[in-house]
Amino acid sequence: MSDRCFRCFKPENSCLCKYTSELDTGIKFVLLMHPKEAKRQRTGTGNLSHITLKDSEIIVGLDFSKNERLQQLLHDDKYFPVMMYPGEEAWTAKKEGFKEIVGNKTLLVLILDATWFCSKKMIEHNPFLLELPRVSFYGDYRSIFTFKREPRPEYISTIECCYYLIKELQTIDLVDKNLNPEPLMNVFKQMIKLQLTAENERILGIRPNSHSYDEKYKKIKEIPDYVKN
Repeated sequence: MSDRCFRCFKPENSCLCKYTSELDTGIKFVLLMHPKEAKRQRTGTGNLSHITLKDSEIIVGLDFSKNERLQQLLHDDKYFPVMMYPGEEAWTAKKEGFKEIVGNKTLLVLILDATWFCSKKMIEHNPFLLELPRVSFYGDYRSIFTFKREPRPEYISTIECCYYLIKELQTIDLVDKNLNPEPLMNVFKQMIKLQLTAENERILGIRPNSHSYDEKYKKIKEIPDYVKN
């Protein structure tokens, strides 16, 4: 087995770290990662978000009600904690008064990092999360992660969630307008390219199957133009 990068967990010959750079957004992003995501998807978009976003954290678990680190963050007066979750009552960058209620505190954004099925389970185990102020998008976004099926087209990946939230918060100066958030999308596109290339190489017999169900997938995947360069 080839050596792996200690940051992105990819084999060293396909390390993704060179495609990104650290972003100091002034926001404290905390990714609540389902144990299955942590075990199976260490190279997923949650970890890539963490690599890119300065001062971000990953907390792995299912029941966070007694998680010492999360509770410490939620009760720290320097933060204004919000849960990234849709709903009519959710704040957006266009909702009057959002910047004012955050005030001089640092925005602490909690994001569930899991499949949509597991996300529902996490909410069931942690109803207190939805008692926090919620934040969501005013824009209507679609994922570029098109080869991964989601229950609804507006469901986007963790890294896209961070990217679009930063872009929207820049419109109300909660994030510096001069900050360039593209490193998030740059590394995401390279991850997509790497995954599609590996899948095509498996289909062509260049690399072995990773799972027993791989035999079912024989169609060569088209690599989108936006990730070819």
